[in-house]
Amino acid sequence: MTLTIFNDWYARDTSKKIRAVFKAKGQSGKHLSNPIYGYKHSETDKNLWLIDDEAAEVVRKIFHLCVDGYGPAQIARILTEEGIPTPTAYALSQGRDNGHKNAKLRRWGNETIAHILEKAEYCGHTVNFRTHVKSYKNKKRVDNPKEDWLIFENTHEAIITQQEFDLVQELRKNKRRPTKHEEVNPFSGICYCADCGKKLYLCRATTMTADQEHLKCGTYAKDKNGCTIHFIRTIVLKEIILGELNKMISFVRENEDEFVQAAMDNSVQKQSLELAKSRKKLKESEKRIAELDRLFTRLYEDNVSGKISDERFSMMSAGYEDEQKKLRATVADLTAFIESAEQKSADVTAFIRAVQKYEHITELTPEIMHELIEKIVVHAPDKSSGHRTQEIEIHYRFNVAVTTAVADSMKYDKKRKAA
Repeated sequence: MTLTIFNDWYARDTSKKIRAVFKAKGQSGKHLSNPIYGYKHSETDKNLWLIDDEAAEVVRKIFHLCVDGYGPAQIARILTEEGIPTPTAYALSQGRDNGHKNAKLRRWGNETIAHILEKAEYCGHTVNFRTHVKSYKNKKRVDNPKEDWLIFENTHEAIITQQEFDLVQELRKNKRRPTKHEEVNPFSGICYCADCGKKLYLCRATTMTADQEHLKCGTYAKDKNGCTIHFIRTIVLKEIILGELNKMISFVRENEDEFVQAAMDNSVQKQSLELAKSRKKLKESEKRIAELDRLFTRLYEDNVSGKISDERFSMMSAGYEDEQKKLRATVADLTAFIESAEQKSADVTAFIRAVQKYEHITELTPEIMHELIEKIVVHAPDKSSGHRTQEIEIHYRFNVAVTTAVADSMKYDKKRKAA
């Protein structure tokens, strides 16, 4: 019995030491895991990840397909049909073991694709403390809340850009089930009802012509008393959006300085006082977090040496950890606010760069839509003038601009009949 108790104490003490080393390594910005799919270890520095060119091309393909409007299930089917090895099959072909012994070798899984699309490591960042082990007795891994993650930026070469990663995360928030049609709907996930705020849903069928396909309010689809239909044909909306996008492209190209000035109206300078306060509070919070780390290390050493009891150690460490958790949440909020304010200039530049890729758009694609437009808001039709018109708000990416257009169904019908 005594031996069993001694062994348990020894295991617990060893676990504490390992956890302390693991925590220190993670807080220093070093990777806590083996390279993910798309990367490999450097031959000269085991802590450095290098791009694995063959696998990285597949990662880029996955992100590009997502931007084009494909979901994880569709992407998995495409990769499987093209005979691209799964991450586990690829690792085995390279003489490596990625630890997933029961993974499928020939068929890509939806979850595999979803996990790849969520990894900020592909932007060149190190993300530590995503999970933790419950205890030295229970080795099951448990997810940590995002505020407990530690992210170190630009620690290795990126496979995809930050802009593309952010775009994919935005698209994933608005993920939709694939339609039975092969063509991807360019308006998927970005059209909203002006009255209830819900998404507009695409209504299409093999029996419908292109002129009959339309969008309608999601609330109305479920409860006809909850909102109005907000019906708009996709062919009308396409014409409106194409026209407005080309106007925006021309304006930005010809009046770049004027556009920048208008987009920067809510710039960092106007928030300078609040930013200064936030930076000061952020510095104080980070200093206290570092101080708590030192206190925790000293506390642990006192416990191991017998200066304080296990009960006292548990009570004090719990208090330190609770304070540190709250401080980290504060740091996360302050950092987000500061970065958001300081990012405005970079966002305007990124939008201009995206716009300048196009001279004149002749066809809408999911990639163009999601690269340039944040959302489209469709208002209820107005029939007071004797024919049906609708106001359409176009909110561009990065909140740089909002334009309004009017869809006139009668005008469109006359044009179509004349053609």
